[in-house]
Amino acid sequence: MTDVVALAAELLALPSITSDEAAVVDYVSRWLVARGWNVTVQEVSPGRGNVWASRKGGGVTFSTHLDTVPPFLTPRLEGSRLYGRGACDAKGIAAAMMAAADRLAKSGEKRIDLLLVVGEEKGSDGARAANNLPTRSRFLINGEPTESKLATGAKGSLRVTVRTKGREAHSAYPHLGKSAIEPLLALLPTIRELPLPSDPVLGETTVNIGTIHGGTEANIIPAHAEAELMLRLVGDVEPTKAMIKKWARGKAEIEFGSYIPAQHFHTVPGFETAPVAYTSDIPLLTRWGTPMLFGPGSIHVAHTPDEYIDVEELRASVDTYERLARTLLAS
Repeated sequence: MTDVVALAAELLALPSITSDEAAVVDYVSRWLVARGWNVTVQEVSPGRGNVWASRKGGGVTFSTHLDTVPPFLTPRLEGSRLYGRGACDAKGIAAAMMAAADRLAKSGEKRIDLLLVVGEEKGSDGARAANNLPTRSRFLINGEPTESKLATGAKGSLRVTVRTKGREAHSAYPHLGKSAIEPLLALLPTIRELPLPSDPVLGETTVNIGTIHGGTEANIIPAHAEAELMLRLVGDVEPTKAMIKKWARGKAEIEFGSYIPAQHFHTVPGFETAPVAYTSDIPLLTRWGTPMLFGPGSIHVAHTPDEYIDVEELRASVDTYERLARTLLAS
């Protein structure tokens, strides 16, 4: 049987920062072909592509992403933890899915697919492309670090740019100008006062003031300033947009950016559940069946210098993926 820890370490040893996933895509493809899978590499952009592996199909698809955030971190095994970039987000998960899928195939279960995509960490171009593949999947088990719990739902996201304008002048004569920065600084804290929506499963809508830019020099009254906000959504986006427009009216210009809807997921009796606050590729894989979200590891260490996954949790997740698939296929 596949040693999932060794496989995860092999994947972690291959740098695959978003847009540079070719080496890990090649490794995964060869690994699957050598074990009898029908493998298609779907080009997403020159030199990089999604890996789709199937047998008979028409059942359950395991899916996660092969790309990581920078920088590359060399894998190492220390005690009960496997460290490295992608350990929990999401190469460890990919290894567990590959091991579970291969175990199911060896037992005679052919209604299993694997979909390992690129680009999730920066725009999800892989998932967008994968939704055009001719799948017959009934269920999609997507992998993100959920602490080995089936996610009951995931918050959505909305980017918002807030801009203010002023009039330049020499800073020695501030009365001749109008600062764009000062009204922005006054406005931003008041967003905490908005009655943003809440949901009994997903919790509160949250706001992060992620960036602030403005001005040109300390001796010039600034004519332009802007901030970028990220909202984590728990329901319909339109009431939240209307609230933000009203909040900024007469004080700032608003531009809405990328949006991913909040989602509630299918769960299976007998498996521990919990909501998550982050987004995934699931909203972009609508043709791959009824979605679920499950994976070993914690999002709290993902994207950090000490990203890791617990070895025993990783091994146990192979069994959980197999049990989930068999339960779904029997339904």
